[in-house]
Amino acid sequence: MDKVYSSAADALRGVVADNQMIAVGGFGLCGIPEALIAALRDSGVQNLTCVSNNAGVDDFGLGLLLATRQIKKMIASYVGENKEFERQYLAGELELEFTPQGTLAEKLRAGGCGIPAFYTATGVGTVVAEGKETHEFDGKTYLLERSIVPDVSLVKAQKADRSGNLIFRRTARNFNPNVAMAGRITIAEVEEVVPVGALDPDDIHLPGIFVHRIVLNAHPEKRIEQRTIRSK
Repeated sequence: MDKVYSSAADALRGVVADNQMIAVGGFGLCGIPEALIAALRDSGVQNLTCVSNNAGVDDFGLGLLLATRQIKKMIASYVGENKEFERQYLAGELELEFTPQGTLAEKLRAGGCGIPAFYTATGVGTVVAEGKETHEFDGKTYLLERSIVPDVSLVKAQKADRSGNLIFRRTARNFNPNVAMAGRITIAEVEEVVPVGALDPDDIHLPGIFVHRIVLNAHPEKRIEQRTIRSK
């Protein structure tokens, strides 16, 4: 089955809609599906709940959707580097479900594996535990965390075959496999598309059964979030 679409806009068409939960891969600006995010902005969908490790920066990544007020709620583990996020949150214009990073990763992985909830010690005794069920195992208290199954997942990979088998590049792998597994519909933005059979099965990081659509972005910007250089 050929899953390649001609553009990011085409890949989103008929899939995204108002009031959806959309998960987005990436860590900072590393491994983000930048073309799909821009196309999501241009689609005009509103009242989105976005699940991502962080919320981009003011003019890139999910920051584009914050600027156009298309996000009503963020489920994230880090929200720095984005002044507009800060402004909207402090003004009561944006909901935030702050989630420890490992818990967020497991929520997505569990969602992709059909596990509705799991127990973790992370967050016990903190604001993270407010309103959540607890249980004691072997004398230690754990929180019950619900898994996440987004309506749509947007991910970034280095390479795909036309059936959706994906290879990620180094640290750009980050949250992307878990996000891809969790989504009811998953769209992958890739830098290279190869014929079916061209990938060594041992090199595939995520099988194509989790990927529904593919879009080629051969020359992404790959912006660096913070550049630090040595003084001369």
